[in-house]
Amino acid sequence: MPIKWKNYSNDGGYDELITASGHARVAARGAVRYISSLSDQELRERRDAAELAMQVMGITFTVYSEGEEGGIDRTWPFDIIPRIISAREWRHIDAGLKQRVQALNMFIADIYGERKIVRDHVFPREVLAKSVNYRTQCAGIRPALDTWAHICGSDLVRDSDGTVYVLEDNLRVPSGVSYMLENRLVMKRIFPELFEDYSILPVDGYPTRLFDMLASLSPRPADYPTVVVLTPGIYNSAYFEHSYLAQQMGVELVVGTDLVVTDDDCVYLRTIGGLERVDVIYRRIDDLYIDPEVFLPESVIGVPGLMRAWRKGNVAIANAPGAGVADDKVVYAFVPAMIRYYLDEAPILPNVPTHLCMDPTQREHVLANLDKMVVKPANESGGYGMMVGPAASKKERLKFAELIRKDPRNYVAQPTLSLSTAPTMCDGKVEPRHLDLRPFILSGETSHVTRGGLTRVALTKGSLVVNSSQGGGSKDTWVVETGDK
Repeated sequence: MPIKWKNYSNDGGYDELITASGHARVAARGAVRYISSLSDQELRERRDAAELAMQVMGITFTVYSEGEEGGIDRTWPFDIIPRIISAREWRHIDAGLKQRVQALNMFIADIYGERKIVRDHVFPREVLAKSVNYRTQCAGIRPALDTWAHICGSDLVRDSDGTVYVLEDNLRVPSGVSYMLENRLVMKRIFPELFEDYSILPVDGYPTRLFDMLASLSPRPADYPTVVVLTPGIYNSAYFEHSYLAQQMGVELVVGTDLVVTDDDCVYLRTIGGLERVDVIYRRIDDLYIDPEVFLPESVIGVPGLMRAWRKGNVAIANAPGAGVADDKVVYAFVPAMIRYYLDEAPILPNVPTHLCMDPTQREHVLANLDKMVVKPANESGGYGMMVGPAASKKERLKFAELIRKDPRNYVAQPTLSLSTAPTMCDGKVEPRHLDLRPFILSGETSHVTRGGLTRVALTKGSLVVNSSQGGGSKDTWVVETGDK
């Protein structure tokens, strides 16, 4: 039987495709009409075709379980009903993300430079003093184009009133863009007719834009500089993405032992024809492992001397070492102030209201309202180490209260938002599931925001945790120039 949207209910929250009265939102009308014309059998066939495509294309991610050695490779979980956003709304989001990343890059440069924002008492000195991602080795360095975070993945959520918030910024080695690109390829295979009739803005130019941005960082004038993608290796959870992006850009995928820094403080790639100088490294390795001469001496995946070559301007690294100083959920709370301070502008996109547990008054408020709060550690990712108060047991809340008291600088708390939902195929039925969105922002000579991003969806009913490592899935994200054609 076709889907009856009048019977579809998201319990009064905001749904990305369907209004409370059961009608499709303007931007989604064409897709909703078409999907509702399909029978249950036809929907199952499209879903099965998508799953088969994911398997054949080898689109996987790795899940690590506590107490287990190694990880488990799983086929990327994908839902065939797209998330749809109007181009008009997207232009507002695009402007807000560019504004945000510009301010963040200025903040990072300032923190490793004159620290005016600290001297002017806009950013607390004690927050910086206890930052686990601040790298003293980066002080005084000015990277190419004065840009530190070249690739940023900012997570967006929508509340029940329709307001879009920035939930967090990922500035170290943000992942997920390959899944955004592959989701689109799969959707084109299973719904080719929708792409003929709908004005869906493209995302497939991202690898070209990524290469052009990386090439613009090259310290040597050249039409085609040597760019490499530096990966920790095949056991990394995002290895699929590393290999995918290297292949799409037409550049070498390398591990640390493929590179060498010679006496001239330049980086070279070992090839069968001899050493070839490297101009730009798109690194997918955390700071502490990239150079055993400077950071962890036991690292076997880094490149000895890499920091020396970077400091002398002989190689560009994206994202720059030290950029993670802004990838901190405590620092996140100050981004609106950074925008006002550096750009003299009001923030276009708001933060989720955030309580800093390092502040005694805010800490007491959090401890008194743990059952209503989402508590997050400052530097964890992937949904690890957090507590969703309404879903937590009394024992879990007591545990987090103790953690907060023991190390208040390491925790922030936010009210539990009623995240927006979208229709999702679950056990043969279409039901609402909560989701977020990670667009990707490239910053070089110019800036670019992907037209859409990676929509992550919580496949468990009622869950607010969308991370794939925690059982979440994904959807293709359509930004449409016109509503119903």
